[in-house]
Amino acid sequence: MAARRISSLLTRSLSASSSSSSSASASLLSSLGKNSSKNGSFKRFSTTTALEELIVPPLQISYTQNLIDGKFVDAASGKTFPTYDPRTGEVIAHVAEGDAEDINRAVAAARKAFDEGPWPKMTPYERSRILLRFADLVEKHSEELAALETWNNGKPHEQASKSELPLLIRLFHYYAGWADKIHGLTVPADGPYHVQTLHEPIGVAGQIIPWNFPLIMFAWKVGPALACGNTIVLKTAEQTPLTALYVAKLFHEAGLPPGVLNVVSGYGPTAGAALASHMDVDKVAFTGSTDTGKIVLELAAKSNLKPVTLELGGKSPFIVCEDADVDKAVELAHFALFFNQGQCCCAGSRTFVHEHVYDEFLEKAKARALRRVVGDPFKKGVEQGPQIDSEQFEKVLRYIRSGIDSNATLECGGDRFGTKGYFIQPTVFSNVTDDMLIAKDEIFGPVQSILKFKDLDEVIRRANTTRYGLAAGVFTQNIDTANTLTRALRTGTVWINCFDVFDAAIPFGGYKMSGIGREKGIYSLHNYLQVKAVVTPLKNPAWL
Repeated sequence: MAARRISSLLTRSLSASSSSSSSASASLLSSLGKNSSKNGSFKRFSTTTALEELIVPPLQISYTQNLIDGKFVDAASGKTFPTYDPRTGEVIAHVAEGDAEDINRAVAAARKAFDEGPWPKMTPYERSRILLRFADLVEKHSEELAALETWNNGKPHEQASKSELPLLIRLFHYYAGWADKIHGLTVPADGPYHVQTLHEPIGVAGQIIPWNFPLIMFAWKVGPALACGNTIVLKTAEQTPLTALYVAKLFHEAGLPPGVLNVVSGYGPTAGAALASHMDVDKVAFTGSTDTGKIVLELAAKSNLKPVTLELGGKSPFIVCEDADVDKAVELAHFALFFNQGQCCCAGSRTFVHEHVYDEFLEKAKARALRRVVGDPFKKGVEQGPQIDSEQFEKVLRYIRSGIDSNATLECGGDRFGTKGYFIQPTVFSNVTDDMLIAKDEIFGPVQSILKFKDLDEVIRRANTTRYGLAAGVFTQNIDTANTLTRALRTGTVWINCFDVFDAAIPFGGYKMSGIGREKGIYSLHNYLQVKAVVTPLKNPAWL
């Protein structure tokens, strides 16, 4: 149904671009579309049938070094670290382990490219053309990228190929369109002066992206920064470095000058901390947990007081009102929570249901979770792959045990799925109260907590009683109810009868401890621009 889609622009089929893809890509798509289970189907949730005979994608890992000043190079220390297949916990490749010295070299390259290189001095139209060429190259290599994203991250291949890669391409088309439309204003003054404002690139941008949507977060960060004429040092998440390195190579094929985009893989306490605290970085953008965001903000303040954009955690309410179509509400609430294995900062992880429809909703929500297909994310029809790694896997299981210990009712799930990898059964709790950890903390996993409410005043108060304020969902047929909740909820986004609509032009960000600033849309450009006022005296002006 339409409500389950990320957005209308994400539903277009990759078949439209197949003519531009290589024959290898077509072969890859064909091989990954096959179901390797013996009977051509697999059972839902209750057995490990979907995990048998895992598909090994026919990919060669070509880019594992850091990209600095237009060249792939080993880490200064010579160290590498393993990156894993979350389906099995087995190593996919060893990647250069960047640390403070690698960050220093990358920042020096970015600084030289900004101060002396051609990028900031190009016309905006020329920069736009490079972004468009890059988007075309991504489309050409989309099947390899989708397979690599699934292999390194564990998300369903159908989600990566049919939703996320088209959105990645759309985002860079969007920012390419902005490159030659960034300009200042002429400002009237109280006196004989000509006043204008200039919107200038901020300089060297340090960017740290998370592991849950590696390619989409790459676009959210890199797109606006380049459109505004900045240079970049980007640190990948250590769990998922492979696709960022791949697309960075495509950027140089598109004509991006050396040093404009530098990519360093490494760990947060070493490479990430060095980037956030670097004295020659002019701005930092970070997406990740709230606790880590605090550290990034502190490091930026203690160094050169560089501005910081933060997109952090959430505990988003999904409110099902008394007048809701329960069947549709169940499906949308299921999507809002379980999408991407529950590893989504804006997941609708507090499902508030009006008491008059609570029992019916609960029974149907449980049945929907039991129908959810868990298994090898490369197999057609699989809805849920593994969690990202052993740390996240154990964290989710601890929260499930906490819910049980707190006397919430475990309706289904509650354990690992299969015997290898980091798969977790879709889990539903009822009789959840606001003081339980599963109702307060960001679990980042496939755990749905269903809470009961009586009226709007109550649900508004409870929904806002959280340190987070990233997003909210409202399901109602009453426009007055929708308007009341829209204005009362203290969140950066409110989705009415939809969820996870991520159009390129729609701003995204949070209130309270869910972050600072906005991603996407025109608002994201503000993160990467300085405003300069220029005042010139006028001699005998004809008018003021």
